Amino acid sequence: MRIAVTGSSGLIGTSLRRSLEEDGHDVLRVVRQGGGPGTTTWDPMAGEIDASAFEGLDGVVNLAGEPIGARRWTAEQKTKIRESRTRGTTLLAEALASCRDRPPVLVSGSAIGFYGDRGDEQLDESSDPGEGFLTDLVLAWESSAAAAEVAGIRVPRLRTGIVLDAGEGALAKMLPLFKVGLGGRFGSGRQWMSWVALEDEVRAIRFLLEADLTGPVNSTAPNPVTNATFAKALGSALSRPAVMPVPSFGPKLLLGSELAENLLFFSQRVMPTALLEAGFEHRHPDLPKALRAILDKER
Repeated sequence: MRIAVTGSSGLIGTSLRRSLEEDGHDVLRVVRQGGGPGTTTWDPMAGEIDASAFEGLDGVVNLAGEPIGARRWTAEQKTKIRESRTRGTTLLAEALASCRDRPPVLVSGSAIGFYGDRGDEQLDESSDPGEGFLTDLVLAWESSAAAAEVAGIRVPRLRTGIVLDAGEGALAKMLPLFKVGLGGRFGSGRQWMSWVALEDEVRAIRFLLEADLTGPVNSTAPNPVTNATFAKALGSALSRPAVMPVPSFGPKLLLGSELAENLLFFSQRVMPTALLEAGFEHRHPDLPKALRAILDKER
């Protein structure tokens, strides 16, 4: 297959590219700077893209966007987060729609932020949206792919949970404290965490390139856990105690109240119903075994 990938230098994009190339597939990296063999350039903010580069491809994966937790959520940063996703997705979808030999599928990145803070409620793709900045962001982000759908391209919208990897992301930021026995739950620890191992995230994307799925698709493990359970499992995987609770005011001072609430204290118990019903099988469905496998790779 020949697959184009935006956001190919990020955590998920890098792993996806390597996985595809290791299996003999050609990857066209859609980049903002540099160019060179195996790439095509675009500028989402300026509305610049070479639509001809996508002619005849077997699929496109859109993972581009300003990182959600890169810095405090000022009004300017929120605008940057939103526009990097909506403008980029709109530009890409319209470019694909203009092709004569259109790619049959656009796997369009999204997030479980759609569901908002929902306590113990079990959520799946049929659940209503929540409230707040991330919900509004996802609604706008997902609708930005409409031009591709109108043109007859299949568009699964991949709502990704917390991606676990020892090198980057949320887990990597937790590891230093947990490794010295200073880790623990955040706040009450009762908030649900919907996680997915990086390997399964990549496998889910590859599954969606070929499976007959469209619309929202949750990419989470089938066994979400509370934050307290997560902390205990991580401590156990590292053979360290995990009894040092982190009071909510600490992260709020560091990250800002709104960002900390959304990233660390919102409760989202999300199930990957669409993937499971389509026959997808997670290699890492349970947290303790997943953490051991992830940490073993790091050693």
